[in-house]
Amino acid sequence: MSPTVPERPFRVLGVQQIAVGASDKQKLRALWVDLLGLQPTGEYRSERENVDELITVVGSGPFRVEVDLMQPLDPERRPRVDQPPLNHVGLWVDDLAGAVEWLTAQGVRFAPGGIRAGAAGHDVCFVHPKANDEFPFAGEGVLIELVQAPADVLAAFDAAG
Repeated sequence: MSPTVPERPFRVLGVQQIAVGASDKQKLRALWVDLLGLQPTGEYRSERENVDELITVVGSGPFRVEVDLMQPLDPERRPRVDQPPLNHVGLWVDDLAGAVEWLTAQGVRFAPGGIRAGAAGHDVCFVHPKANDEFPFAGEGVLIELVQAPADVLAAFDAAG
């Protein structure tokens, strides 16, 4: 590790999800579910987040990855979950609170809202896609969701080595 960056007190374990947006999630469903064969596992709607979402998965067990297919409830409101079409990437972390504290101290900008329960029930926090003067590090155009890994995911990644 570089001498200017303190030792990281958390681990990124793997990809938890990707979120894809479009103006019509039925077209997304036709591709991801009907043609590619991903399995639908649930739905999520939020007026506050302006999202109507179909949650699908690929893989199994603790290594499965969500692919969230999203459309805005109101295409005239923000946030526009279909802009950009690759809305965000979610990463499993082993210590979300520690990660947020450490990354903030390193100058990473987080989106408003802090740590909160996400659509799948795990605690989440979002790295803002754009840096600013106060926080010079961000997702460089990509929204990044940090997701607290539950015990079974932690154990599986530890066992896989």
